[in-house]
Amino acid sequence: MRKILIILSLLTLSAVTATAGEGTLAFVGARIIDGTAAEPMEDGVVVITDGRIRAVGPRSAVTIPGDAKLIDVRGKTIMPGLVNAHGHVGGTIGLEGGHYNTENLLNQLSLYARYGVTTINSLGGDGEEGFALRNSQYNNDLNRARLFVAGSVVTGDSEQAIRAEVNRNADMGANYIKVRVDDSLGASEKMPRDLFDALLDQAHIRRLPLAVHLFYLDDAKYILEAGADMVAHSVRDLTVDEAFINLFKEKDKCYVPTVTREVSTFVYESEPEFFSDPYFLKEVDPAVIEELRGPERQARMRNSRSAQGYKKGLDVAMANIGALYKGGVKIAMGTDTGLPGRFQGYFEQMEMHMMVEAGMSPMDVIRASTGVAAACINQGDIGTLEPGKWADLIVLGANPAEDIQNTKTIESVWIAGNRVPE
Repeated sequence: MRKILIILSLLTLSAVTATAGEGTLAFVGARIIDGTAAEPMEDGVVVITDGRIRAVGPRSAVTIPGDAKLIDVRGKTIMPGLVNAHGHVGGTIGLEGGHYNTENLLNQLSLYARYGVTTINSLGGDGEEGFALRNSQYNNDLNRARLFVAGSVVTGDSEQAIRAEVNRNADMGANYIKVRVDDSLGASEKMPRDLFDALLDQAHIRRLPLAVHLFYLDDAKYILEAGADMVAHSVRDLTVDEAFINLFKEKDKCYVPTVTREVSTFVYESEPEFFSDPYFLKEVDPAVIEELRGPERQARMRNSRSAQGYKKGLDVAMANIGALYKGGVKIAMGTDTGLPGRFQGYFEQMEMHMMVEAGMSPMDVIRASTGVAAACINQGDIGTLEPGKWADLIVLGANPAEDIQNTKTIESVWIAGNRVPE
């Protein structure tokens, strides 16, 4: 009798407007990819109460509460919301920076969410408005992407200045500290190592992890030996060697490739293929596309020494993803989106697809973009579909474990058990 009642009361996904904050939701019948090391589960159930996951398992093993609102997801795939371990939020409108305010932050967090990106670790350029939104997101009425913040990218020409800037970010409540150890392909001065050492020391005194923007293999080896916590971009000058792979595994740190950042540095020298992708066009401002199509802009990029240098770096970065993956290094999805020309949400999808092209399996890319990324940003409440965690999930029309391009088949996104407005 109970089976008959369940069948009669199943709701179509498009009709669901209830939220988990209003009671209990039960997603019934989907294939479930939970973001852990487990293989996909067929005919599964996810039960959500008050914004958090109450139960996950095969339909035969889960007791569905009698008061649950039932959602029929037979033939669908459910996976955790995507976690971007390196993004930026709030400063850009169109192709122009300098627009950091609460309204723009909320617009961008909603955009990320519509593309299935339910958490962003913003590594630099974060102001008081971002910290305030971070502080307000621990409620079961949330329906936009979660935000974690680093404050400013730490700079300074003395140890005193460096330590003071770390302290300012820490006093605001930063989740991470961010620094650049890079010379922009020879166009600027790189932070001296004695100042980097002081910065790392101060970050760890304040019990905060340090993410490092870099380009060169030698710098990556140095910062890992010193104790940094995240390599926030690919090594792009040389092929990684066995010593580096072993060092990474020994230190058990996180590598964030951000290959779509590299794409953005040169791809507008001509018209990118994704300009004709409906999945991109559904969210982009047509005026931005027209500006990027401008012949003078394209010519400048074709003739830019840095653009062509980063284009070469992308080939190295892609090869290094494959080598590090085969070597057992912990890889987390990140994109450096949020700056002009780095399209939030769409580039996260592209990043995952490129990680598969680089040699990772679809399932390991999914894990790198969910549970692994959440662990790398020290957020144990998200990233996997397990009891007690926030109910941040995506309902897909097709199985991304079979074809990573199926991450584009999003039918709905849920954050804290609330359906994200489309």
